Amino acid sequence: MNTKVLTAHVPLPLAEKLDQIAARMDRSRGWIVKQALSAWISQEEERRRLTLEALADVDAGYVIDHQAVQAWANSLDTDTPLPVPH
Repeated sequence: MNTKVLTAHVPLPLAEKLDQIAARMDRSRGWIVKQALSAWISQEEERRRLTLEALADVDAGYVIDHQAVQAWANSLDTDTPLPVPH
């Protein structure tokens, strides 16, 4: 696999934590950074997918009235909570 060297300036405490984890896991700093970056990118891609899905729902009119949600939330700590709004 082709690779590319990236350079990033990180705060010293973060770099020290990275070194500690690398030593504890007997892995290189590069390996740890690659794992962290891969996980972060996956998380961001999922966040974008969910955002686009939510925007499509809004465009399609699949929304719940804010006042209905607020009334439901306010009722949760009462003896007679309202049903979940749909």
